[in-house]
Amino acid sequence: MGPMQSRLAPPAWLVRTLTPQTAPIPWPAVGRAGIAMAAPLAVGLAAGQPAYGALVSMGALSGVIGDTADAYRMRVFNIAVPQLFGALGVMFGTIVFGHGWLAVGALTLIALVSGMMSTIGAVASVSGLLLLLNSVIGAGLPLPGPWWKAPLLLACGGLFVLFLALLAWPFRRQEPERAAVAAAYRAVADLLEAAGKDTYDAKRQAVTQALNTSYDLILARRARAHGRSGPFVRLLSALNVLIPLVEAAPAAHLHGAPLPAGIPAAVRDLADAVETGTTGRPDAGPPDADGPARPSPGHRPSASAPPVPSELAVDVALRHAAAVVYETDPDPYNVDDRLGLPAALRIRVRRATRNVLLSEGSWRYGLRLALCIGIAQGLVSLIAVPRSYWVALTVTFVLKPDFGSVFSRAVLRALGTAVGLVTAAAVLSQVPRGWWDVLALVLLAALIPAASAKGYAYQTAAITPVILLLSDVLNHQGFALVVPRLVDSLIGCGIALIAGYLLWPESWQTRIGDRLASAVEDTAHYVETAFGPATDHASRTRQRRRLYRDLSTVRTEFQRTLTEPPPTGTRAAAWWPLVVAVERIVDATTAARVRVNHGAPDPAPAEVEAVAFHLRELAAGVRSSDRLIEVRAELAGDEEGVLAPLRQEVSAARAITSPDP
Repeated sequence: MGPMQSRLAPPAWLVRTLTPQTAPIPWPAVGRAGIAMAAPLAVGLAAGQPAYGALVSMGALSGVIGDTADAYRMRVFNIAVPQLFGALGVMFGTIVFGHGWLAVGALTLIALVSGMMSTIGAVASVSGLLLLLNSVIGAGLPLPGPWWKAPLLLACGGLFVLFLALLAWPFRRQEPERAAVAAAYRAVADLLEAAGKDTYDAKRQAVTQALNTSYDLILARRARAHGRSGPFVRLLSALNVLIPLVEAAPAAHLHGAPLPAGIPAAVRDLADAVETGTTGRPDAGPPDADGPARPSPGHRPSASAPPVPSELAVDVALRHAAAVVYETDPDPYNVDDRLGLPAALRIRVRRATRNVLLSEGSWRYGLRLALCIGIAQGLVSLIAVPRSYWVALTVTFVLKPDFGSVFSRAVLRALGTAVGLVTAAAVLSQVPRGWWDVLALVLLAALIPAASAKGYAYQTAAITPVILLLSDVLNHQGFALVVPRLVDSLIGCGIALIAGYLLWPESWQTRIGDRLASAVEDTAHYVETAFGPATDHASRTRQRRRLYRDLSTVRTEFQRTLTEPPPTGTRAAAWWPLVVAVERIVDATTAARVRVNHGAPDPAPAEVEAVAFHLRELAAGVRSSDRLIEVRAELAGDEEGVLAPLRQEVSAARAITSPDP
């Protein structure tokens, strides 16, 4: 590539952001979206009330966006709860419609509440989004009266999506949870297969994600389950007995030698058994480490079992997992839930409310969103902008916090809107109004879940023509909608970039450094806990799972920051090796604990204290520095002891440096 071509090539951060994700297309959601959004419009046309049908379809659009959960019980929360807040939003917006600066003040206050809600969690984030979006729509569009009619129609659209999503619940009620646990087993099989190889780190990240998904589904179901249903308890037991296999994997990896091929194959057999619900197969136990023989479940290793502690740990864990998975009793060993039952709903609501009101981060985001919405609404109140609600809608979508950086989202929003407007222009200029709109809506709505799986720009490009088509049914502006919407989107992106990004100089070091420092401090505590005499196995397991989940969050935050332009993305890339180093420290700690459990001598308390001391020093340096500073750490100890690999990982982490700015 020549110099001229290099200058004309798009920047690397933009290429990374626009690269489609490899997630599979959710075909059931594609079908539901096409039916849920087109059917209400068809009913409205048949009844002679196309505007009512368009409003129900708009409500269905909100349900389609929230239709992302696999488990049926989670679909109820992901779709129904946000619809309630969306109905409240359109009601508030309708009340202040046409009231000038009163509407500006009301929407600014709603934006503050919406922004603070968005920091609680995924469902609250979508609920806050719909609260603000529908408030903006109600305040900007003349909707059918009286005040309760528009909220009711929009809610009916969302509930129609929920109805379609729950149609198969009586026949497949456990299938999503079962598939998630089976996927966790297959991820662990891949991890064991990668032991001693360069692909191990990537496989371990996949295991963390699979366990997070599985436990989220299982524990969410347990929070609403009454009694101890056999199939559910069996799934929970199968997931819990997978934890010792996960703990044994780092020890096998540090040992350096690949495990026998029969071990990953046996774990995949267990995954198939979990997915199909197969039980009562006493001849289907795991293989011995040096041969294909399969002893009965519950059989303990004999004298011929592998003498290496890491392989012995894998062998014991695999036999126990087979005993539980194939056992007809749903909980033969009364396997405990190592993450614990979620607190009661009222306690979680009270705790979340207290955290939001006392959190500096939630107030900061709420104020930032309120400022941008206030500017957007004030601007369109002073300047005649047709259908001005689109400006505030753009600001809301760009500033939504859990989809990436504000800068990249603004750029992607502008690009996606431009592509979507080209599609909308073709539809509005070539498709006759009336029943042809129904066919066009079937095709366009079906693209939303498929495009959403590929990235934010693709989702925007799919949603834009749908909204414009439904807006045309309400106001009959036709092709005249296209150009103003592009101008409105560019204005909204500009407001988000200036008032929501440039005016809030929160350095990426503060956002990421604090989280990473906290993870390093938790790692120091985990090292002390792993070799403490008074800590039981369940407590260590809960702490390790929480630590891996926190590290997964840190990794996600880094990936978001990497999508920002230089220098932010470049500086984040310089810190990336430390994230990997901390993950390796956790792995080395778990591996050392496994070796102790299977015969290796306990490390000296002084060795444990030295490792924890250096980790806390590392955490303090991360929290107080703008860039990584090299520290030569000499950790003395037994070179043949179980902590030798851990000391090496800590020394390597402290020796990491970042390039000069």
